[in-house]
Amino acid sequence: MTEVILAVVAGTTETAAVDGISAAGADPELRRHTPSADLEIVADGRPAPGSAVPVSPSGCPTPAVVTRAARELVGFDFVGVDAGLAVPTAPSKAPVLDAGAAPGGDVRDPEPVPDAAGIFEAARGLAAEAARGGEANASGGSDGSDPELLVAETIPGGTTTALGVLTALGERPAVSSSLPANPLRTKRAVVEEGLAESGIAAGDAAGSPIDALRLMGDPVLAAAAGLVVGAVERGIDVTLAGGTQMATVAALARHAGVDRRLPLATTSFVAGDPSADVGALADDLDLRLAATDPAFGESDHPAMAAYARGEAKEGVGMGGALALSERAGVPAGDVRDRVAEITDRLLAEKEPSP
Repeated sequence: MTEVILAVVAGTTETAAVDGISAAGADPELRRHTPSADLEIVADGRPAPGSAVPVSPSGCPTPAVVTRAARELVGFDFVGVDAGLAVPTAPSKAPVLDAGAAPGGDVRDPEPVPDAAGIFEAARGLAAEAARGGEANASGGSDGSDPELLVAETIPGGTTTALGVLTALGERPAVSSSLPANPLRTKRAVVEEGLAESGIAAGDAAGSPIDALRLMGDPVLAAAAGLVVGAVERGIDVTLAGGTQMATVAALARHAGVDRRLPLATTSFVAGDPSADVGALADDLDLRLAATDPAFGESDHPAMAAYARGEAKEGVGMGGALALSERAGVPAGDVRDRVAEITDRLLAEKEPSP
């Protein structure tokens, strides 16, 4: 059986501080910690001591909880990729590959990712190592072949920078949100300001993915796109594990010359979001879209009720992890039970001792 590696590219962008644009953390300061904690939860089941469990302002836990639940049930391997973390991970909790990225600036800056080319190329060179779980000298799968690589992301504010990149590339400007009601008006206003500050118009970066990233993107998009391009060049089977941000990664890969048809594994929450239009975006980019429904609405647990009403629809590879659990024949009820167990444990550990 083909071995599977989930590579989660993690970083930050100052765009996440725009009011009302992200629910990936209870407030702007805590959002800086979210990507690192996400990697630690998927890798080790809990964030490092002293780190907060990422929750939305309403208390919905990070999708990393779902990805961790699927990992415990299925047993797939995991590697993190540092693409501009504002807060480093604890090495004992989540060792990571380094794409050499600094945190991203505000998309309204003239050049929010000045080293987009360097990040892209560094991640491109990490593809083989990522496909071996971060072990540079590993020999591949049990038959000597490269495992299947799932590429995912975690970056608060990332759907806004994704909208900026799609617009710069001239692609369909379709993105989802970690909030139940997608704040598209705010995102579009931010992107319009960014285009003006960068001196470009919609479509001006068509065929120039590095320019789209440098002028309107974030370092996670740069690293994830480089990782996908590098994997395709090496003949590695790669799946985009996520929603509209990972579709944006596919757009960048297309504009970089990749013509392989790529799978996009997302959640029913993104696929069912009419404001996101992920199906049309996937069609535009010739992606094989698959959406997994974990039937969280059948649970009365507060975390799953929050997911079911549209919070934290995707991220940290949730859609890909759910697809892997379905492929492995794990009942959706078992996934829900494990999500509840992990959430309850993490939130209990978060509470101060009496």
